[in-house]
Amino acid sequence: MHIGGARTALYNWLAARHSHGTLVLRIEDTDLERSTAENVDQILDALRWLGIEWDEGPVSQLEQAAGHRAALERLLESGAAYRDRSTAEDVKAWKERYGSDRGYRGPVAGDGEADGAIRLRVPDEGETVVDDLVRGEVRFPNRSFDDFVIARGDGSVLYNFAVAVDDAAMEITEVIRGDDHLSNTPKQLLVLGALGHEAPRYAHVPLLHGPDGKKLSKRHGAASVQELRERGYLPEAVRNYVALLGWGPGDDETLLDTAELVRRFRPEDVRRASAVFDEKKLRWMNGRYMREMDLSDYTTTVATFLGREADEQLRAACRIAQEKAQTLAEVWPLIRFLFEPPVEDEKAWRKVMKGDAGEALRAAGEALGELGEFDPEAVETALGPVPDRLGLKPGKVYQPIRVAITGTTVSPGIFESVAALGRAPTLQRIAAARERIASDEPGTGRS
Repeated sequence: MHIGGARTALYNWLAARHSHGTLVLRIEDTDLERSTAENVDQILDALRWLGIEWDEGPVSQLEQAAGHRAALERLLESGAAYRDRSTAEDVKAWKERYGSDRGYRGPVAGDGEADGAIRLRVPDEGETVVDDLVRGEVRFPNRSFDDFVIARGDGSVLYNFAVAVDDAAMEITEVIRGDDHLSNTPKQLLVLGALGHEAPRYAHVPLLHGPDGKKLSKRHGAASVQELRERGYLPEAVRNYVALLGWGPGDDETLLDTAELVRRFRPEDVRRASAVFDEKKLRWMNGRYMREMDLSDYTTTVATFLGREADEQLRAACRIAQEKAQTLAEVWPLIRFLFEPPVEDEKAWRKVMKGDAGEALRAAGEALGELGEFDPEAVETALGPVPDRLGLKPGKVYQPIRVAITGTTVSPGIFESVAALGRAPTLQRIAAARERIASDEPGTGRS
């Protein structure tokens, strides 16, 4: 499910909850090639993950075929629609005479002749007005439309007809959708008018753009809800961020819980300008949500994402990673050293383990070896004086320790990391790193 579609679904859900209405989920599956069971399952999966619950449905548009046929017959009987049995030669002759096919109605054959496509009669004069909650009144001259096809010759209906008939049958009062559908709306209004039905209120929201100002796509990063989930974003953070894309107080870095979103949302407050989806801002917001989670909930959420047990070891690991990780996917690289041997990051090793690194590790090992308690405070007390004692900057001491115990230059706080790893593993890894540094020195035979 595309992020833009997710925002549209979220806006419908917020509007329904705000007004104590009913959210109807309809699968518009008249396009048989695209409307596979797998695609439908992905839509439902994305909505459930986002916490968007529907009250009715999912309703298949294809399953409303009987209602579509009945509506077609009504229009044919009233003369509001007709069967077009034009040939290519008919249309060509009209164009040669009038310069275009505008106004061409085609021959209407009697009973018993082969079926043709069914067209809706569109008035030549006047205009169709879309009273849009976001864009205001948008006027479409009727002369800009041909008599458009509402059903094929085989009786299968087209999108704009099916949508209008279904909206009436399901008593839909509000429709919130992307403004790429705005050009479809006058056709749906004409269908509803021909059938004598009242139209719903429409709100066409601008499409999302990437930071470069172009329509949001995969080149801007994650383009679907499923991709955001796989990258370790929380559904509540995605809900919050996506809701603010074009709506809200104008600050897309504002944390609003779901209850507050429901209380404040009105479709008429959506801005007309296209909003920019910036994954960096989403990542920031997700990090805020993660840091504010209770440690137990945080551990359970991480465990589910990693497919691990939420045991005490993972809880201890999560405790030191919570302030640093901004997505669930960032947690494991930060805590892996607590569960596995250090990662062999040669680039990190060459960058850090040189110069005074061996001496720094020696002094750190001695200081840590003398500790009684081995908690973060005790570790900081032991390691804190080492840089001054060696005449080195803190980074020249702490980074070699970090690379020695984790294999990388990125980890949670160094004191918390050392304490979480424990005395024996820490001292063993520091000793192993010192041995490698010594063997890397010129004349030792290692290259």
